Amino acid sequence: MPLSRRALLTTTGAATLFAALPTNAQAHAHPRAPRNTIRQIPLQGAVNVRDLGGYVTYDGGRVRHGLAYRGDHLAKLTAADLATLAGLGLGTVVDLRIPLEVSYDGADRLPAGAVPVARPITDNGLFGRLTAAIGSRDPVRQEEMLGGGRAAAFMSDVYRTFVTDAANRAAFAQTLRDLADPRRGPLLLHCTSGKDRTGWTGYLLLTLLGVPTAAARADYLASNAIRAAYDAKVREGLRQGGFMQNPDLIVPLQEVRPEYLDTALDQVRASYGSLLRYYSAGLGLEFRDVVALRERLVLDA
Repeated sequence: MPLSRRALLTTTGAATLFAALPTNAQAHAHPRAPRNTIRQIPLQGAVNVRDLGGYVTYDGGRVRHGLAYRGDHLAKLTAADLATLAGLGLGTVVDLRIPLEVSYDGADRLPAGAVPVARPITDNGLFGRLTAAIGSRDPVRQEEMLGGGRAAAFMSDVYRTFVTDAANRAAFAQTLRDLADPRRGPLLLHCTSGKDRTGWTGYLLLTLLGVPTAAARADYLASNAIRAAYDAKVREGLRQGGFMQNPDLIVPLQEVRPEYLDTALDQVRASYGSLLRYYSAGLGLEFRDVVALRERLVLDA
C-alpha cells in the first residue's frame, strides 16, 4: 500500500521514498483513467496551455491548481492573452524549444513579472526535418521522408532521447526542481506544440507526485483532443497553399500516441531497469527534491 505524503515527509532515506512511487510494471499498465476535468487556459495565440492541477494521488491528496502549467509556445499571444496569463501570476516560464524553433516562431511574449528561462531540449532534428519536408513542396520527397511509417518511427526516436541523452535528462531534472522551488512562483513549461517534451515532463511530474499512471497517461494524451481542430487547419492550409498534396503525412508528427510514451518507458527499462531508477540515477533527483515537489504541489486529503 503506498505511503502517505505525511509519512514520506518523516522518512529518512531516498530509497524508501522512491519505493513508494509506481513500479515500472505499473507504468506500463493501462487501466481506465480516473475522471478528471482538464483546466485549459483559453488563449487566442496558443492552443495547448493548461493547468496540471486537480489530479488525485494514490494517498488521497490532490495536485494543487495554480502552480504548475504546461503549454505550447507563447510567441503569438495577443494583448488579451497576456492579460489572461497575468491573471495566473506566473513567476517563471521555462521554454524547452531549441534555438531553431525560437528563430522560426519567435520568442515568447510574456506578462510583466514572468521570468523567461531558456532550457532547450533536443527534438532530435524533428523541427528541421518537418520544415525541410514541407518546404520542398515535392510530394515524392515528402513521401520518402515521412511516409511508410517513417514519421512515426522518427517520433519514437525522439522519445528515446528523452532517456538516453544526458543533456535532456539534466534539463528535465532541473525543470522538476524548479517546480519544487517556491521562489519560482507559479511555473509554466512549454515547447513548440506542448505535447512531446512538455508531455514527457508532465508525465514525470504527475507520476512523482503520486498520481496514478492511468491519469498521467490521460493528461499526456489529452493534447490530441485539444490540438485536433488547430492541427487539421494547419494541414488544410498546407494543402491549399500548395505545400503538400498529402498533408496527412504529418499527422504522426502532430499527434501524441501511446506507443510514443511507451517507447520512452521501454527505454527507461532498458537503460535503468525501472522508472524509479530513472528518477534517481538518470535524473539525479534526491530525496529532498521529491519531498519538496510533493510538499509544494500536493494538497493533503
